[in-house]
Amino acid sequence: MSDHTFKQYHLCNEILETLSLLKYNNPTKVQELVIPAALKNQDILVKSRTGSGKTASFGIPICEMIDWEKKRPQALILVPTRELALQVSEELSNIGRFKKIKVCTVFGRMPMKAQIQALKQKTHIVVGTPGRTLDLITRGDFITDELTHVVIDEADEMFFIGLREQVESILKVMPEKRNTMLFSATLEEDVKKLANQYMKDPVEIELAEEEKEKSRTSQSAILTSEREKMELLKKVTITENPDSCIIFANTQKEVDAVADYLSRNEYPCGRLHGGMEQRDRIRIIQDFKRNKFRYLIATDVAARGIDIDNISLVINYDISRGIENYVHRIGRTGRYESTGKAITFYLDKEKEKLEAIESYTGVSIERLDLIPEPTELQKTEFMTKLKRRVQFKQEKGAKINEGITKLQINAGKKAKIRPCEIVATICGIDGITKDDIGIIQIVDTASFVEILNGKGNQVLKGIQTKTIKGKSRKVFRARREQH
Repeated sequence: MSDHTFKQYHLCNEILETLSLLKYNNPTKVQELVIPAALKNQDILVKSRTGSGKTASFGIPICEMIDWEKKRPQALILVPTRELALQVSEELSNIGRFKKIKVCTVFGRMPMKAQIQALKQKTHIVVGTPGRTLDLITRGDFITDELTHVVIDEADEMFFIGLREQVESILKVMPEKRNTMLFSATLEEDVKKLANQYMKDPVEIELAEEEKEKSRTSQSAILTSEREKMELLKKVTITENPDSCIIFANTQKEVDAVADYLSRNEYPCGRLHGGMEQRDRIRIIQDFKRNKFRYLIATDVAARGIDIDNISLVINYDISRGIENYVHRIGRTGRYESTGKAITFYLDKEKEKLEAIESYTGVSIERLDLIPEPTELQKTEFMTKLKRRVQFKQEKGAKINEGITKLQINAGKKAKIRPCEIVATICGIDGITKDDIGIIQIVDTASFVEILNGKGNQVLKGIQTKTIKGKSRKVFRARREQH
């Protein structure tokens, strides 16, 4: 961490306040290098490892430069997966909360109609996957003529999963006058080629990992067979007894098999893979973040897009299919200057894969011999932790949201409700001004409005005797899942 603070960047008070509540006290190395260049609207090409704080490195300057008065999107963040889109959206919403910045998230497997409605209202930042973003642009539902910032996040992953053509199609229709930032864990030739074609004299930032950073996550590997993997997994989890653990497998079938095995052995666990409904995937990630269960079994869909502090152990039940995936898997632990451990199971035929990973990362992976049977003490300690009452973690933006109440008004687009009419009604309540009103979202049959500064109860009580567009409307607290 740097000895500097975010005040050196002359950010507005609203941004500085949210950073303080998020406990972002000192900029990370990538933030120190990216933020000043981004604030000068320079194009930036960044090679940065997972867990370096890169989302805030582009999120902070973008939120600072957003013009709240403009109604059309001013920034587009392209990410490879739906999970990462939600992660980045949450981060940017938190950073821009007190500046009332509205972030719209667009990705597949969710209703397009709701995303179109959101884009038709005042929206400052769009975070999306390339496929759905391109669809919305092509249909004319996402107007891009006021975009001034474009971020391509996890570029290497986008190319690895075949999204390069879609990314290029989007870049071709972006306004010429814009600043572009590209982030990638690796700078392979195809990533550099994209940068050369679509970026203007980019500032190149390549974070040289110091040895202490490389050693932050201890890495080891255990030779095993397919038949012995399950029993080995049980031994390792008992011996390591992690507080929080992600177990990676290569296929949905393997994830289900491991999750079923651990569940039968009374492990508190959840599963995550691409075959699940999107709402279930979102719920599982949120539950894992809140510590509702200790073990997450997942395919590489979770290697990116899960930003959770204090994951103490990553187990590669299957050795990853790609070297880059290995880097991102183990990047789930040892984040933000904490330490972590990664253990990989490998078969005799996979020795060369392991050597290729070592060559690529420049880090030696310790080979472990036979794992001894857990001692009685280790078994006792494991069972004690297994049965211990779970202490739920606060969400990252909990402090920011403490003084915010979200209200639902049972009238929306079909009743021709407009934001200005909601603002006028709420400002008619004694002691309430427009500064107490946050983001407003209007859908077909309802409207949602954030009340700031701890005045939610006051507004909820006062609005019951008011009319909106000449009629009394039912108003109540919005349910959590509608936030």
